[in-house]
Amino acid sequence: MNAETVSKLQTIIRFDTTNPPGNELPLALYLETAFRDEGIDTTLFKPAENRAVLIGRIPGNGKKRPAILLAHMDVVGVERQRWSVDPFAGEIRDGYLYGRGAIDDKGMLAANLMTMLLLKRALAEGGKQLSRDVVFLATSDEEAGGEWGMGWLIKHHPELLDAEFALNEGGRTRIIEGGQRYLAVQSAEKVSHVVTVTAHGSAGHAAIPLPDNAIYRLGRALEALSRYAEPVMLTEITRKFFAQLAEVWPRDAEKQAMVDLVSTDPKRTAAGASVISLIPVFNAVLRNGISPTVLEGGQQFNVIPASAGAVLNVRTLPGHSIDKVVNRLRAIVLEPGVTIEITHRGEEAPASDPGSEMFTAIAASAREIDPAMAVVPYLSTGVTDSARLRRLGVKAYGVLPFPMLQSDEERMHGHDERVPLESLHFGTRLVHGAIERIAR
Repeated sequence: MNAETVSKLQTIIRFDTTNPPGNELPLALYLETAFRDEGIDTTLFKPAENRAVLIGRIPGNGKKRPAILLAHMDVVGVERQRWSVDPFAGEIRDGYLYGRGAIDDKGMLAANLMTMLLLKRALAEGGKQLSRDVVFLATSDEEAGGEWGMGWLIKHHPELLDAEFALNEGGRTRIIEGGQRYLAVQSAEKVSHVVTVTAHGSAGHAAIPLPDNAIYRLGRALEALSRYAEPVMLTEITRKFFAQLAEVWPRDAEKQAMVDLVSTDPKRTAAGASVISLIPVFNAVLRNGISPTVLEGGQQFNVIPASAGAVLNVRTLPGHSIDKVVNRLRAIVLEPGVTIEITHRGEEAPASDPGSEMFTAIAASAREIDPAMAVVPYLSTGVTDSARLRRLGVKAYGVLPFPMLQSDEERMHGHDERVPLESLHFGTRLVHGAIERIAR
């Protein structure tokens, strides 16, 4: 199985599906052929030219509702000159398989493909039926919002997404100090919004400085925002995440801070939060997040503009109002002539139950491979197609099933993206084991 998984991931990486433009159709046709060669039924949609959505289905006896294995085929762009290898060659070096998408999300695509093939072969040998349909879903355009992928499928064929569970990207399998590993299973997501800060002032010739210069006003407004942080607000998911992660965390001070954070004593909670907030990846799940991302203003070096603006990406915790966040920001920014407005509202999705049959199957599969592995529910700060499925009533869970150091994980969307070969095999076994358990 291991050699076949590596070979298939290499082939998948060699399809350049950089989005834009995506061009996922050739990859979908390859996957379609791989399924048909094994007798797995497929349905191929073409939402737009050279875009594709592929569905493969292994039927069960109908005792339980279907489970979906989801991954996207498109990848983000590359700066080739900054890579040490060809990003679309699938090169193996020093125990790593390199390539754009090796982590996000073609590694998952290969694990899902192998899971389907292994299930089909086992059924052919044993003659037993599955208790539910297992549905493979490969989408386009996820990296650009999903209009030609999951969004298109929901709009045109929502009946094909009638399922009890889905397994998708979105979690983490992290190797920490001392070699301990934990699997964070995404069970909920933050909601992404766009907020615009606009400063207004007098326009004029740059030769005559003006006290109400819009750019200075914007700078003072942003400086005020840089000193502000939303209050700590634990959800059911984040409370369980920190409580369970504390059991395996290697650094004593942070371990104690996690325990304090989830205590019922407000003073201990505040003390724990002050420590955990210093770790950016943990701080981001403790509170609503505010990140300036775009600056706009001025067109010519000798003209003072009448306005200048900044775009903020605000990510709210589930159940929290973006309007209330913006009201708090307005109270912080006292600079005259500055407005703060919501320009795009994200859509919230319900959390998936961390006590469900699917979550239990993921945990059991992980611990079969590594009995010492901690498995914790996770609120992700990123946005995935799982949110769309949760809004349809599907209990969706996200994993990055390949154990990695944070330094390797940070290559996602970066240079020399790679997956350790041993981690690829671990992840494939994890996905296959979880699906096998819920489809028996």
